[in-house]
Amino acid sequence: MQSYKRRQQNIVDRIDSEEPLAKWNDWKWQLRHSVNDIDTFETLLDIKFEAEEREALLKTLEKFPLSITPYYLSLIEAEDFRNDPIFMQSFPSPQELIVSCDEMADPLSEDHDSPVPGITHRYPDRVLFHISNVCSMYCRHCTRKRKVGDVESIPQKDEVLQGIEYIANNPQVRDVLLSGGDPLMLSDEYLDWILSELRAIPHVEVIRIGSRMPVVLPYRITDNLVNVLKKHHPVWLNTHFNHPREVTASSKQALKKLADAGIPLGNQTVLLAGVNDCYRILKKLFHKLVENRVRPYYLYQCDLSEGLTHFRTSVGKGIEIMENLIGHTSGFAIPSYVIDAPGGGGKIPVMPNYLISWSTNKVILRNYEGVITSYKEPDSYEAIYCDRKCDDCALQLKLDEAREFRYVGIAKLLSDFDDALSLVPEDTERMERRNIA
Repeated sequence: MQSYKRRQQNIVDRIDSEEPLAKWNDWKWQLRHSVNDIDTFETLLDIKFEAEEREALLKTLEKFPLSITPYYLSLIEAEDFRNDPIFMQSFPSPQELIVSCDEMADPLSEDHDSPVPGITHRYPDRVLFHISNVCSMYCRHCTRKRKVGDVESIPQKDEVLQGIEYIANNPQVRDVLLSGGDPLMLSDEYLDWILSELRAIPHVEVIRIGSRMPVVLPYRITDNLVNVLKKHHPVWLNTHFNHPREVTASSKQALKKLADAGIPLGNQTVLLAGVNDCYRILKKLFHKLVENRVRPYYLYQCDLSEGLTHFRTSVGKGIEIMENLIGHTSGFAIPSYVIDAPGGGGKIPVMPNYLISWSTNKVILRNYEGVITSYKEPDSYEAIYCDRKCDDCALQLKLDEAREFRYVGIAKLLSDFDDALSLVPEDTERMERRNIA
């Protein structure tokens, strides 16, 4: 089996024998030489697809394009490439053209929750700001396959300004997530301008960036980029490692630069059949991440995007994995397992059930070993009645200011100040009968 460095050298030699290996760490060189076709892929890895398979792959690329950085390509072990987790995440499969009846182009209804171009406003106090449709690598499991790879896919300033204006005009937005595509595909100057505009909005407390660059093109994390991000603190960055083999010396160096700059790091992993649907693989990944100061944030159930059936596991597999993590490793090394609800319902935590039963003054719990225990609740606790008159509250609410919060969903039913007894879906037959009557 070839060493990683040897594979790098072979790839550079086959791309351009006049290009020295020293160019390898240049992220722009990597982008210029991204692999976008099957012929180049075969040449660089020294493999050959049969004619029938090649034809099926070409049909796949007509709908879902191919782009792999030479760096990420070099992580593939060609001797067993069909079982390689790097290969499966980056190279097309004809199974992507099998679209089941429950799969959708926009499964999370991001476009429906978009009040202005580039903005998805789903949760009360935060928005997703879509500032790029391009990535350095096109992940085969991408939930935004409908957008990534579009022509002219870096929004111009006038479009970005519409999003910035929306955020400025909605003071409830305290958290802005820059997403895409990959926001770090923008130049340092353009990204600096966007961050400056957002930081000038008084009610924006936190800016987050979602990027897979530390995984697929770690050389993008340059000193200059880090200095740009440092100017606009607090800036958080979530990345997307799915397998422990992606945590290389180069990715570790990228993460170190970011962490040393005071940028809190999180990771969002997607549960993928045949790639990481094993608790041993994921535990190793999460341990590697925390070792490099990255907090495992979410473990996503694979979305219902078009052509992803072959990547999706059962929810039961995810629960099994969580059972083998909770209690078996450090709490900060365990992500939240979530399903991003189809139709725009947002992220729903899905966990093993540790609450077995409860009575008026006692709850019955079980731990990861199966030990069943009880917790005695206090007999004397008297809940403070909440009428939303925060200025008159007996609690020491010495916050920046006393605000009246808007409660929705389950929180509304739990509140003391609202008369709502239930949440009822619209357009049910029962409600229609009431309206008729």
